[in-house]
Amino acid sequence: MFDSLKDKLSGFRKDVEETTEEKAEEADEAEAEADAETVDETVETEPAETETETTPEPESTDDSDSEDEESGNGRGGFAQKAKSFARGEIVIEEQDVEDPLWELEMALLESDVEMSVAREMLDGIRNDLVGATRKFSAETGDVVEDALHDSLLSVISVGQFDFDQRVAEADKPLVIIFTGVNGVGKTTSIAKLSRYFEERGYSSVMANGDTYRAGANQQIREHADALDTKLIAHEQGGDPAAVIYDAVEYADAHDIDIVLGDTAGRLHTSEGLMDQLEKIGRVVDPDMTIFVDEAVAGQDAVQRAKEFDDAAEIDGSILTKADADSKGGAAISISHVTGKPILFLGTGQGYDDIEQFDPERMVERLLGDEEEEE
Repeated sequence: MFDSLKDKLSGFRKDVEETTEEKAEEADEAEAEADAETVDETVETEPAETETETTPEPESTDDSDSEDEESGNGRGGFAQKAKSFARGEIVIEEQDVEDPLWELEMALLESDVEMSVAREMLDGIRNDLVGATRKFSAETGDVVEDALHDSLLSVISVGQFDFDQRVAEADKPLVIIFTGVNGVGKTTSIAKLSRYFEERGYSSVMANGDTYRAGANQQIREHADALDTKLIAHEQGGDPAAVIYDAVEYADAHDIDIVLGDTAGRLHTSEGLMDQLEKIGRVVDPDMTIFVDEAVAGQDAVQRAKEFDDAAEIDGSILTKADADSKGGAAISISHVTGKPILFLGTGQGYDDIEQFDPERMVERLLGDEEEEE
C-alpha cells in the first residue's frame, strides 16, 4: 500500500543525508586546517632571543581582518568555524535542502498529492530543517524523518475525531448517510460497516436510498442477507428520503442502534441528485454524512470530496481500494482539503477488509516504520 510514495519519501531522506554527510566531511577538513594554522601561529609568535627593544607597532586601520572574520574567510572566521566543528556540530542551511525539496515536491505531485497540500508539507519540512544545528553523531536520516513525520501528520490529521466515541455517545438510532459517485464501493462499504458495528455490539438496519439505479435493490439485499441484517427498500423510482425515513422509523420502533443509508451515485454537477441529497438532510437530519471514493482515483477523489463537502457538508470520508493504491495522494490530501477526516480505508473485498484510519499509523506506514501485514 502506497509503495510509490514511500519510495519517494525515502529518497528525499537519503538526499538530505548525503548532503549533510558531505558537510561533515568538509567540517573535518576545516578542523584539520584550523589546527594546522594554530600550530603555525604559535611558532611565529615565539619571542626572538636577540631582541632587547620593542618598537610599538602603529595601529592598523585596515578593516580587512574584521571583514574576513565576519565573512568566515579570514583566520578569525576559520577559528570560529573550527570552534563549532570542535563541538561536533553542523548547521543545516537552506541551500542544503533546496534541491532535495524540489525533487520531493515533484514526487508528491506525481503521487497525486494536491498542490496546496504538497507546498504546506514542504514549508513545514523546510522550517524544521533550515537553521537547525545537528551533532555529527546524530543520524541525519533520523533528523529528516522527524521533519517528514511532523509535516505528514499535520496535513492528514486535520479534523480527526474519535469515530467510535461519537457512535457510543450519540442518541439512538444513529443515522449515517453514504454519498459519492457511482461505482466507488458505497454499498460494499455500508455492508462492511454493518459488520464493523456488529462486532462492537451494535445492531443496524440498511436503507436503500439508491432508488434509480437498476439492480441497486438486489445488490444491497445480497449484502443484507449475507450479514443477516434488516433492509428497508422501496420500488425502483421511489423517493430516497422516504426510504431512509422509513428505516429510521423501523429502527426507532425495534430498538435498532444504527441506520446505514445508501444514496444514488452522483456527480456534483447533477443538480437533481444533489437536491435529493439536500432533501434527505431535511427529512432525516442524519447524524453523519460520509463521502466514499476510491483511493486509486487520486486527484479526482480529492476534488470530488471538496465538491461534495461544499454541497452536502460531509463529516468524513472512506477511501476504498486503498490496498491497490501505490501513490497515496488521496490519503494524504483529502483531510486537508476538506477539513474533514478520513474515517476508514477499504483494503479488500471481504466484509472484514476495512480498517479505521489512524493518522499516526499512516505516517509510520509511509515512512517505513511499520511492517506491512502479509
